[in-house]
Amino acid sequence: MRSVDPIELVVAALAVRERGGVPAIGDIRWSEGHWAELARSVNDAELPPGAAWATFSSGSTGSPRVIVRDARSWSTSFPALTRLMALTPNDVVLLPSPLVSSLSMFSIAHVLDAGATVMLPANSAVSAAECEPATALHGTPGALGSILDRIDAGARTHLRLALIGGAHLDATLRSRAEKAGIRVVSYYGAAELSFVAVDEAGHGLRAFDGVELRVVDGELWSRSPYAALGYLPGETGSFRTDANGWSSVGDSATLSVDGILTLQGRRDGAILTAAATVVPEDVEAVLRTLDGVKNSVVFGAPHPRLGSLVCAVIEPEDASTPPTSAALRAACRDRLGVAQIPRRWYLAPKLPLTSSGKPARAVIARDALAERMLRLA
Repeated sequence: MRSVDPIELVVAALAVRERGGVPAIGDIRWSEGHWAELARSVNDAELPPGAAWATFSSGSTGSPRVIVRDARSWSTSFPALTRLMALTPNDVVLLPSPLVSSLSMFSIAHVLDAGATVMLPANSAVSAAECEPATALHGTPGALGSILDRIDAGARTHLRLALIGGAHLDATLRSRAEKAGIRVVSYYGAAELSFVAVDEAGHGLRAFDGVELRVVDGELWSRSPYAALGYLPGETGSFRTDANGWSSVGDSATLSVDGILTLQGRRDGAILTAAATVVPEDVEAVLRTLDGVKNSVVFGAPHPRLGSLVCAVIEPEDASTPPTSAALRAACRDRLGVAQIPRRWYLAPKLPLTSSGKPARAVIARDALAERMLRLA
Protein backbone atom coordinates (compact mmCIF):
# COMPACT_ATOMS: atom_id res chain seq x y z
CA MET A 1 0.00 0.00 0.00
CA ARG A 2 1.44 3.39 -1.01
CA SER A 3 -0.19 6.40 0.64
CA VAL A 4 0.81 9.81 1.96
CA ASP A 5 -2.19 10.02 4.29
CA PRO A 6 -0.88 9.20 7.81
CA ILE A 7 -4.29 8.31 9.25
CA GLU A 8 -4.97 5.93 6.38
CA LEU A 9 -1.59 4.25 6.92
CA VAL A 10 -2.09 3.85 10.66
CA VAL A 11 -5.58 2.38 10.19
CA ALA A 12 -4.20 -0.08 7.64
CA ALA A 13 -1.26 -1.04 9.89
CA LEU A 14 -3.49 -1.63 12.92
CA ALA A 15 -5.86 -3.71 10.79
CA VAL A 16 -2.93 -5.91 9.74
CA ARG A 17 -1.97 -6.31 13.39
CA GLU A 18 -5.56 -7.21 14.37
CA ARG A 19 -5.53 -9.98 11.77
CA GLY A 20 -2.36 -11.41 13.28
CA GLY A 21 -0.06 -10.02 10.62
CA VAL A 22 3.15 -8.03 11.08
CA PRO A 23 2.71 -4.41 9.92
CA ALA A 24 5.60 -2.24 8.74
CA ILE A 25 5.29 1.28 7.36
CA GLY A 26 7.95 2.46 4.92
CA ASP A 27 8.89 5.89 3.60
CA ILE A 28 7.12 7.37 0.58
CA ARG A 29 10.42 9.12 -0.29
CA TRP A 30 12.24 5.83 -0.93
CA SER A 31 13.13 5.16 -4.54
CA GLU A 32 11.15 2.67 -6.60
CA GLY A 33 14.20 0.43 -6.69
CA HIS A 34 14.50 0.43 -2.92
CA TRP A 35 10.80 -0.29 -2.50
CA ALA A 36 11.07 -3.22 -4.90
CA GLU A 37 14.16 -4.61 -3.14
CA LEU A 38 12.53 -4.22 0.25
CA ALA A 39 9.32 -5.90 -0.92
CA ARG A 40 11.29 -8.88 -2.21
CA SER A 41 13.23 -9.31 1.04
CA VAL A 42 10.06 -9.03 3.15
CA ASN A 43 8.02 -11.38 0.98
CA ASP A 44 10.80 -13.99 0.94
CA ALA A 45 11.57 -13.80 4.65
CA GLU A 46 10.55 -16.41 7.19
CA LEU A 47 9.56 -14.42 10.27
CA PRO A 48 10.64 -15.65 13.72
CA PRO A 49 7.95 -17.08 16.02
CA GLY A 50 6.06 -14.40 17.92
CA ALA A 51 6.79 -11.58 15.46
CA ALA A 52 4.19 -8.82 15.85
CA TRP A 53 5.75 -5.54 14.67
CA ALA A 54 8.37 -4.61 12.08
CA THR A 55 10.17 -1.29 11.97
CA PHE A 56 13.24 0.09 10.25
CA SER A 57 16.61 1.30 11.36
CA SER A 58 17.03 5.03 10.76
CA GLY A 59 19.39 4.53 7.84
CA SER A 60 21.86 7.23 8.97
CA THR A 61 24.75 5.01 7.86
CA GLY A 62 23.13 3.09 5.01
CA SER A 63 19.91 1.52 3.80
CA PRO A 64 17.32 0.87 6.50
CA ARG A 65 17.16 -2.68 7.85
CA VAL A 66 13.94 -4.42 8.87
CA ILE A 67 13.78 -4.95 12.63
CA VAL A 68 11.32 -7.54 13.92
CA ARG A 69 9.96 -7.68 17.47
CA ASP A 70 7.25 -9.43 19.44
CA ALA A 71 4.31 -7.59 21.01
CA ARG A 72 5.59 -7.81 24.60
CA SER A 73 8.86 -6.06 23.75
CA TRP A 74 6.83 -2.88 23.40
CA SER A 75 3.81 -3.46 25.62
CA THR A 76 5.89 -4.38 28.68
CA SER A 77 7.29 -0.84 28.74
CA PHE A 78 3.91 0.88 28.39
CA PRO A 79 3.02 1.12 32.13
CA ALA A 80 6.37 2.68 33.07
CA LEU A 81 6.19 5.17 30.22
CA THR A 82 2.58 6.08 31.01
CA ARG A 83 3.64 6.86 34.59
CA LEU A 84 6.66 8.83 33.41
CA MET A 85 4.49 10.97 31.11
CA ALA A 86 1.60 11.13 33.62
CA LEU A 87 -0.53 10.21 30.61
CA THR A 88 -4.33 10.05 30.97
CA PRO A 89 -7.22 9.46 28.54
CA ASN A 90 -7.64 13.25 28.42
CA ASP A 91 -4.26 13.76 26.77
CA VAL A 92 -3.65 14.50 23.10
CA VAL A 93 -0.20 13.26 22.06
CA LEU A 94 1.39 14.93 19.06
CA LEU A 95 3.61 12.60 16.97
CA PRO A 96 5.39 14.66 14.30
CA SER A 97 8.02 12.08 13.28
CA PRO A 98 7.36 10.21 10.00
CA LEU A 99 5.56 6.90 10.39
CA VAL A 100 8.58 5.05 9.02
CA SER A 101 10.26 5.89 12.33
CA SER A 102 10.04 3.22 15.04
CA LEU A 103 9.51 6.12 17.46
CA SER A 104 6.17 6.89 15.81
CA MET A 105 4.90 3.33 15.53
CA PHE A 106 5.82 2.60 19.15
CA SER A 107 4.10 5.81 20.24
CA ILE A 108 0.89 5.01 18.41
CA ALA A 109 0.69 1.61 20.11
CA HIS A 110 1.51 3.14 23.50
CA VAL A 111 -0.88 6.11 23.30
CA LEU A 112 -3.77 3.89 22.21
CA ASP A 113 -2.98 1.49 25.07
CA ALA A 114 -3.18 4.41 27.51
CA GLY A 115 -6.56 5.46 26.11
CA ALA A 116 -5.23 8.86 25.02
CA THR A 117 -5.62 10.50 21.61
CA VAL A 118 -3.02 10.26 18.84
CA MET A 119 -2.46 13.43 16.82
CA LEU A 120 -0.60 13.16 13.51
CA PRO A 121 0.27 16.42 11.71
CA ALA A 122 -0.90 16.75 8.13
CA ASN A 123 2.57 17.74 6.92
CA SER A 124 6.16 17.31 8.06
CA ALA A 125 6.04 20.69 9.83
CA VAL A 126 3.58 21.12 12.71
CA SER A 127 1.22 24.03 12.04
CA ALA A 128 0.23 26.64 14.59
CA ALA A 129 -3.31 25.21 14.62
CA GLU A 130 -1.96 21.74 15.42
CA CYS A 131 0.04 23.05 18.36
CA GLU A 132 -3.02 24.20 20.29
CA PRO A 133 -4.83 20.93 21.15
CA ALA A 134 -1.67 18.94 21.93
CA THR A 135 -0.92 18.28 25.60
CA ALA A 136 2.11 16.05 25.06
CA LEU A 137 4.75 15.62 22.38
CA HIS A 138 6.81 12.52 21.57
CA GLY A 139 9.42 13.45 19.02
CA THR A 140 12.94 14.61 18.26
CA PRO A 141 14.83 17.76 19.35
CA GLY A 142 14.15 19.21 15.91
CA ALA A 143 10.40 18.79 16.37
CA LEU A 144 10.51 20.43 19.79
CA GLY A 145 12.52 23.35 18.39
CA SER A 146 10.01 23.88 15.59
CA ILE A 147 7.10 23.90 18.01
CA LEU A 148 8.86 26.37 20.29
CA ASP A 149 9.41 28.61 17.25
CA ARG A 150 5.66 28.46 16.61
CA ILE A 151 4.94 29.35 20.23
CA ASP A 152 7.39 32.26 20.10
CA ALA A 153 5.55 33.47 16.99
CA GLY A 154 2.27 33.52 18.90
CA ALA A 155 0.83 30.01 18.48
CA ARG A 156 -1.31 28.84 21.39
CA THR A 157 -0.72 25.46 22.97
CA HIS A 158 -1.71 23.27 25.90
CA LEU A 159 1.57 21.37 25.68
CA ARG A 160 2.72 20.31 29.15
CA LEU A 161 5.25 17.58 28.33
CA ALA A 162 7.82 16.82 25.67
CA LEU A 163 9.26 13.28 25.52
CA ILE A 164 12.36 13.64 23.38
CA GLY A 165 14.51 10.96 21.77
CA GLY A 166 16.18 10.20 18.45
CA ALA A 167 19.11 12.61 18.83
CA HIS A 168 21.09 14.75 21.26
CA LEU A 169 18.97 17.20 23.27
CA ASP A 170 20.80 20.45 23.82
CA ALA A 171 20.58 21.95 27.32
CA THR A 172 19.58 25.28 25.78
CA LEU A 173 16.59 23.71 24.03
CA ARG A 174 15.52 22.01 27.27
CA SER A 175 15.75 25.33 29.13
CA ARG A 176 13.80 27.12 26.42
CA ALA A 177 10.99 24.56 26.63
CA GLU A 178 10.88 24.68 30.41
CA LYS A 179 10.59 28.48 30.30
CA ALA A 180 7.55 27.94 28.08
CA GLY A 181 6.02 25.76 30.81
CA ILE A 182 6.81 22.45 29.09
CA ARG A 183 8.32 19.63 31.13
CA VAL A 184 11.02 17.87 29.14
CA VAL A 185 11.95 14.20 29.50
CA SER A 186 14.73 13.00 27.23
CA TYR A 187 15.83 9.44 26.65
CA TYR A 188 18.31 7.25 24.87
CA GLY A 189 17.14 4.23 22.93
CA ALA A 190 17.51 2.46 19.62
CA ALA A 191 15.11 0.88 17.16
CA GLU A 192 16.60 -2.49 18.10
CA LEU A 193 16.60 -1.92 21.88
CA SER A 194 13.61 0.40 22.49
CA PHE A 195 14.02 2.39 25.74
CA VAL A 196 17.41 2.13 27.44
CA ALA A 197 17.93 5.22 29.62
CA VAL A 198 15.98 8.33 30.58
CA ASP A 199 16.78 11.83 31.84
CA GLU A 200 13.77 13.25 33.64
CA ALA A 201 15.10 16.71 34.57
CA GLY A 202 18.37 17.37 32.79
CA HIS A 203 20.52 15.72 35.46
CA GLY A 204 21.78 12.84 33.33
CA LEU A 205 20.62 9.57 31.80
CA ARG A 206 19.76 6.69 34.10
CA ALA A 207 18.52 3.19 33.27
CA PHE A 208 14.86 3.08 32.22
CA ASP A 209 12.57 0.95 34.38
CA GLY A 210 13.32 -2.74 33.85
CA VAL A 211 16.69 -2.11 32.14
CA GLU A 212 20.12 -3.24 33.35
CA LEU A 213 23.20 -1.43 32.06
CA ARG A 214 26.87 -2.30 31.89
CA VAL A 215 29.88 -1.04 29.94
CA VAL A 216 32.40 -3.61 28.71
CA ASP A 217 35.64 -2.32 27.17
CA GLY A 218 33.94 1.01 26.53
CA GLU A 219 30.89 -0.52 24.82
CA LEU A 220 27.39 -0.15 26.24
CA TRP A 221 25.33 -3.30 26.81
CA SER A 222 21.78 -3.44 28.15
CA ARG A 223 19.48 -6.23 29.29
CA SER A 224 15.72 -5.78 29.34
CA PRO A 225 12.46 -7.29 28.07
CA TYR A 226 12.26 -4.51 25.45
CA ALA A 227 14.83 -5.73 22.92
CA ALA A 228 13.77 -6.76 19.42
CA LEU A 229 13.93 -10.30 18.10
CA GLY A 230 16.47 -9.17 15.51
CA TYR A 231 16.72 -8.32 11.82
CA LEU A 232 15.07 -10.19 8.99
CA PRO A 233 16.88 -13.45 8.20
CA GLY A 234 19.85 -12.71 5.99
CA GLU A 235 20.25 -9.11 7.17
CA THR A 236 23.11 -8.03 9.39
CA GLY A 237 23.70 -4.91 11.43
CA SER A 238 25.11 -3.55 14.65
CA PHE A 239 22.57 -5.31 16.90
CA ARG A 240 24.06 -8.19 18.89
CA THR A 241 22.71 -10.28 21.77
CA ASP A 242 24.75 -12.69 23.88
CA ALA A 243 23.69 -15.95 25.50
CA ASN A 244 22.76 -14.19 28.75
CA GLY A 245 20.36 -11.73 27.13
CA TRP A 246 22.68 -8.68 27.02
CA SER A 247 22.32 -6.62 23.85
CA SER A 248 24.35 -3.90 22.15
CA VAL A 249 24.21 -1.76 19.04
CA GLY A 250 27.85 -0.72 19.36
CA ASP A 251 27.56 2.54 21.29
CA SER A 252 30.54 3.75 23.28
CA ALA A 253 29.68 4.99 26.76
CA THR A 254 30.75 5.43 30.34
CA LEU A 255 28.68 4.52 33.40
CA SER A 256 29.41 6.30 36.67
CA VAL A 257 29.31 4.60 40.04
CA ASP A 258 26.00 6.35 40.78
CA GLY A 259 24.44 5.13 37.52
CA ILE A 260 24.77 8.16 35.21
CA LEU A 261 25.16 7.04 31.59
CA THR A 262 27.25 9.20 29.24
CA LEU A 263 27.12 8.30 25.56
CA GLN A 264 30.10 8.81 23.28
CA GLY A 265 28.75 7.69 19.93
CA ARG A 266 28.97 4.55 17.85
CA ARG A 267 32.29 2.80 18.15
CA ASP A 268 32.52 2.27 14.42
CA GLY A 269 32.06 6.02 13.87
CA ALA A 270 35.31 6.97 15.56
CA ILE A 271 37.90 8.81 13.44
CA LEU A 272 41.52 7.64 13.46
CA THR A 273 43.76 10.62 12.67
CA ALA A 274 47.53 10.64 13.12
CA ALA A 275 47.29 7.73 15.60
CA ALA A 276 44.68 9.59 17.70
CA THR A 277 41.10 8.39 18.01
CA VAL A 278 38.47 11.14 17.77
CA VAL A 279 34.83 10.49 18.69
CA PRO A 280 32.65 12.70 16.43
CA GLU A 281 29.95 13.20 19.09
CA ASP A 282 32.54 14.61 21.53
CA VAL A 283 33.56 17.28 19.01
CA GLU A 284 29.95 17.97 17.99
CA ALA A 285 28.97 18.59 21.60
CA VAL A 286 31.58 21.36 21.81
CA LEU A 287 30.76 22.85 18.41
CA ARG A 288 27.10 23.21 19.38
CA THR A 289 28.16 25.52 22.23
CA LEU A 290 30.02 27.95 19.94
CA ASP A 291 28.58 31.33 18.98
CA GLY A 292 26.71 31.20 15.71
CA VAL A 293 26.49 27.39 15.57
CA LYS A 294 23.06 25.73 15.70
CA ASN A 295 24.10 22.15 14.89
CA SER A 296 27.02 20.23 13.47
CA VAL A 297 28.15 16.88 12.10
CA VAL A 298 31.75 15.71 12.33
CA PHE A 299 33.22 13.05 10.05
CA GLY A 300 36.54 11.77 8.77
CA ALA A 301 37.87 12.41 5.27
CA PRO A 302 40.49 9.98 3.90
CA HIS A 303 44.07 11.31 4.06
CA PRO A 304 47.16 9.52 2.69
CA ARG A 305 49.42 10.40 5.63
CA LEU A 306 47.17 10.92 8.62
CA GLY A 307 44.62 8.21 7.92
CA SER A 308 41.74 10.68 8.19
CA LEU A 309 41.22 14.40 8.52
CA VAL A 310 38.60 15.58 11.02
CA CYS A 311 35.97 17.57 9.14
CA ALA A 312 32.93 19.48 10.39
CA VAL A 313 29.73 20.59 8.69
CA ILE A 314 28.14 23.54 10.47
CA GLU A 315 24.50 24.58 10.43
CA PRO A 316 24.61 28.27 11.47
CA GLU A 317 22.17 30.03 13.74
CA ASP A 318 21.82 32.71 11.05
CA ALA A 319 22.56 31.62 7.49
CA SER A 320 23.09 35.24 6.41
CA THR A 321 25.99 35.73 8.84
CA PRO A 322 27.69 32.36 9.38
CA PRO A 323 30.82 32.12 11.53
CA THR A 324 34.17 32.01 9.73
CA SER A 325 36.48 29.01 9.92
CA ALA A 326 39.09 31.21 11.64
CA ALA A 327 36.61 32.15 14.36
CA LEU A 328 35.55 28.52 14.78
CA ARG A 329 39.14 27.29 15.06
CA ALA A 330 39.99 29.99 17.58
CA ALA A 331 36.95 29.12 19.68
CA CYS A 332 37.90 25.42 19.64
CA ARG A 333 41.49 25.85 20.81
CA ASP A 334 40.65 26.06 24.49
CA ARG A 335 37.89 23.43 24.38
CA LEU A 336 39.23 20.61 22.22
CA GLY A 337 42.44 18.66 21.95
CA VAL A 338 44.66 19.34 18.95
CA ALA A 339 43.59 16.14 17.20
CA GLN A 340 39.92 16.95 17.75
CA ILE A 341 39.89 20.37 16.10
CA PRO A 342 38.43 20.03 12.59
CA ARG A 343 40.89 20.65 9.76
CA ARG A 344 38.14 21.32 7.21
CA TRP A 345 34.92 23.25 7.73
CA TYR A 346 31.80 23.15 5.58
CA LEU A 347 28.59 25.16 5.72
CA ALA A 348 25.04 23.78 5.36
CA PRO A 349 22.16 26.26 5.74
CA LYS A 350 20.18 23.29 7.12
CA LEU A 351 21.57 19.85 7.89
CA PRO A 352 19.83 17.00 6.01
CA LEU A 353 17.96 14.71 8.39
CA THR A 354 16.91 11.08 8.28
CA SER A 355 13.24 10.11 8.47
CA SER A 356 13.59 9.79 12.26
CA GLY A 357 14.98 13.30 12.69
CA LYS A 358 18.67 12.47 13.13
CA PRO A 359 21.40 14.13 11.04
CA ALA A 360 21.87 12.05 7.88
CA ARG A 361 25.58 11.48 8.50
CA ALA A 362 26.36 9.47 5.39
CA VAL A 363 24.59 11.96 3.12
CA ILE A 364 26.21 14.95 4.83
CA ALA A 365 29.72 13.49 4.59
CA ARG A 366 29.19 12.48 0.96
CA ASP A 367 27.92 15.92 -0.07
CA ALA A 368 30.70 17.71 1.75
CA LEU A 369 33.43 15.57 0.20
CA ALA A 370 31.86 16.06 -3.23
CA GLU A 371 32.04 19.84 -2.64
CA ARG A 372 28.27 20.13 -2.84
CA MET A 373 28.49 22.19 0.35
CA LEU A 374 30.30 25.49 0.74
CA ARG A 375 33.77 24.94 2.14
CA LEU A 376 34.85 27.66 4.54
CA ALA A 377 38.29 29.10 3.86
